[in-house]
This record gives sequence, C-alpha cells and structure tokens, in this order.
Amino acid sequence: MRKREFDLSAAHRLPFVLSVLQEYRAQDAYFDECMTEGGVPRPHYQRYLECLSRLSTPEYEAKRRAADLAFLRQGVTFNVYGDAQGAERIFPFDLVPRIIQAAEWRRIERGLAQRITALNLFLHDIYHDQKIIQDGVIPGYFVLSAKHFRREFMGVEVPRDIYIHICGTDLIRGAGGEWMVLEDNGRTPSGVSYVLENRRALRRTFPAFFESVGVQRVDHYPAELLKVLQHIAPAGVADPTIVILTPGPYNSAYFEHTYLARQMGVEIVEGSDLVVQDARVFMRTTKGLRPVHVIYRRIDDDFLDPTVFRKDSALGVPGLIHAYRTGRVSLANSVGTGVADDKAMYYWVPKMIKYYLDQEPLLPNVQTYLASEPGDQKYILEHLDQLVVKATNESGGYGMLMGPHSTKAEQETFRAAILADPRNYIAQPMIPLSTHPTWVDGRFEPRHVDLRPFILYGETPVIVPGGLTRVALRKGSLVVNSSQGGGSKDTWVLLED
Repeated sequence: MRKREFDLSAAHRLPFVLSVLQEYRAQDAYFDECMTEGGVPRPHYQRYLECLSRLSTPEYEAKRRAADLAFLRQGVTFNVYGDAQGAERIFPFDLVPRIIQAAEWRRIERGLAQRITALNLFLHDIYHDQKIIQDGVIPGYFVLSAKHFRREFMGVEVPRDIYIHICGTDLIRGAGGEWMVLEDNGRTPSGVSYVLENRRALRRTFPAFFESVGVQRVDHYPAELLKVLQHIAPAGVADPTIVILTPGPYNSAYFEHTYLARQMGVEIVEGSDLVVQDARVFMRTTKGLRPVHVIYRRIDDDFLDPTVFRKDSALGVPGLIHAYRTGRVSLANSVGTGVADDKAMYYWVPKMIKYYLDQEPLLPNVQTYLASEPGDQKYILEHLDQLVVKATNESGGYGMLMGPHSTKAEQETFRAAILADPRNYIAQPMIPLSTHPTWVDGRFEPRHVDLRPFILYGETPVIVPGGLTRVALRKGSLVVNSSQGGGSKDTWVLLED
C-alpha cells in the first residue's frame, strides 16, 4: 500500500504546533533526522507527524508539563558530582521521539553484535594467550599500558568466557547520514533506565501514537538482562540468587540501580551488605546469611575488593575477588573489561574484528589519531584548533578539548598535557552530529543528538530496539551528556518500513 505523503506546506490547515514545525529549518552543515534540506519530512516520520497534527500547541504544552511532572513523581533523576546547588536533578526529556527505520535498525543490530563479539574475544585473548599481540596486530604497549588492564587476572577463567555482558556503544551520524561508532562503554554502562522510563512516559502521554506508527517494544530489557545474569551463574546452581551491587545513593546512576533491581525482582546491596566466608559470598538479611551467586556490579574494578585493588575502598567487599577466581560467584561485567573502554584501544577495534572474525566492520569508527604515535602527535599538536582531543579514560564529557570552540589558553593546556603523557590522549575530527527537532521555548529548534544502544551478551547478543537518544539542549552544543546540560528522547524503531 502506498504511503500517503504528508504536506507541511498547507500551514493554514494545521494547528499551531505544526505551523511552528513548518518554520523549522534544518542546518545545512548537519544531517537532520526528521527533515530533509528542503524542509520536507522524511518518509518514516510522516505517520508520527500526522498524529502530532491533531494537537494544538496548548494541548502539546499540557502534555509536556504532565510528562515532566511524572518524571518528578517517579524520581527519574541523576546525580551531579561537585554540584554546589544540589546533586540530584530531574533528567530533561523531550517529547519528540527519534525514529529509526526497521531496515536501518537491522544493519545497526548486526554491527553491534559483531562489535561486542570481537571485544569479548579480544578480552579473553589478552588475559590468556595474547595472540593478537604476538601476531603483531596490536602493539603490546597499548594493552599493557592501559589504565584498566588487570595483570592480576591473567589466566583467570571467567563464566562462559564472557567478559562484557552489558555494553553501551555510542553511535553518531555524520553529515551524510552515515552511522559511526564514537566509543564503547564496557565497564559499567548506564542510561538504560531512562530508555525504559522515556518509553513509559511517551506511552502514557500519547497512547494512540504507538499503534498508529507501529513501534517495536523495549520493556523486555529487564527480563533479557535477568536471563544473561542467570546464564553466567556458577556451575551446578539451578536457581541463583542475583544482586545488584551499588556504591550507594550518592552515585550518579543510583536511580538506575534501584530501578533495575525492582524491575528484575532482585536485591540491591551495598558492599557492607555482603560478606565472604570460605570463598563464598553471602548477603546479610534479617534471617541470617543468604548465599549470593551472581553480582551485577555497578562499582569500578578499583573499588571492588580492598584486599586486591584500592586498599582505602569502603565500597567493595573484602575477599570478593578470591571468591570470583574460584568460580563460586559470577560478576557482570567481568573484572578487566575497562581495557575495551580505553579510547586509545577503540582505535584498534576494526583490526580486532578482522583478526578474530575475518570480517570487515559493519559500523565504522570515527577517524582517530593516537597522541602516542609520533606522526599522529605532530598532526594533533598542529591542529588543536580543529580537533576534539579526549583523555583516554575520562567520560561524561570531561577531560575533553573541543578544538574549534576552544581558546588559545585551553589549547596550550592540552598541548602541555599531551606532551607530558601522550598515551593518555587521542584526537578526532569535529564530527557534525546529526540534529533533531526539539521543543525549546515554545518552538521546534534543531539540537544535536547521539544514540546509545544497549547490548546484552549471554547465549547470544540481544540488542533492545532503539536505545538512549541523548540531546544537547544548549544551542550549538555538541556535548550531549546529562552532566553537561544534555537531555534525552525516546527512540522509536519501526515495526516495518
């Protein structure tokens, strides 16, 4: 059946919301997710815009306020470290969803599955035979000097040979609309609770839109996560006790920790709630000690066990690593996965895919320069005003120089830092992130977006359709992180094209 074209040009027939959208102008330098350069809606947005056209602006504003109030009541928040005005904030949410075609999503899915498979093979290799180093594919220096490479785990067998069970891979679109991987988050990736809450909020606000447009569901994520955690239970344990280990309520993602525990029906614990006896982990309860078999840990390696890593850690569990080594408790994600988060290691992922899978990458990397390589370093230092420079182990938009938007003083600070510790820096060209209509001060304006899909790796890779679309709410900003003024959108993957 031929899809009916949706005409935005007949503004006199439209409610004010779409009259405003008619005035929306995509910026020529960027790929706009919703509108073509000529101001015509892309075909896969037309059914949504037809639904939106039934609303007046006051109705739309009322629904937006209702969604904000629901987020407030539900406690959908994040914490900001070092914020003098109060740590806890409501996560900004924009009602206009990002929409992805079914066929396009299938390509993304295949690329993400390929990537996490290669990363897991790489992690198993570097903690065992290190063949990829011996064969000269990756210089050993990059692996052995990585901040999160754990020499203590050489030769240790992990359950099912899986290191990264939960991964958040950040994707962006370039000026031509092509998808690229910006980075992998394989230690303790966060944000999936907002994916689920964004969907709940939009379903509550626009219940009829979903049937009209045809959107794939995301609410099965907690059940799929639970399957992964059950899959890695120690041998012989038929009904494992699973817990989420949190640093506590002051952590930036504490809302997510409690949310996922509630959705999966498992306990949330802090380090002081657990004790290790005879290489077994137990949870303190009012009825005594209860064995724990699987821990979804939301604590970085350094703080997991003060007898192995940081001795001053009050967040972890003494003896936990010994219990893990003996196979009497399983951890997700495994210890040592931070090597895959290292932004210098990101450079080598296409080579990992070719080496382990004998395939070309389905999702390309952003062009990346390594400051530790003499030729790359020279290029970086000569083009600091044009590049994005990143510290290899920072996140959240910190430790980064946005060259075209930086001052000479900032560039000189990074020049000195690069020369002092070149292994700790990479650089990439300034990618013109795609834009999306976002409701700002009573009108639709283009704002930059990225996408963080979440990949679960158990018996097979599972990717929940969509992910967290993060949006830079500040005009002209390319930084989408919530701690830097970003917000989010629901992400709709269509059931059919």
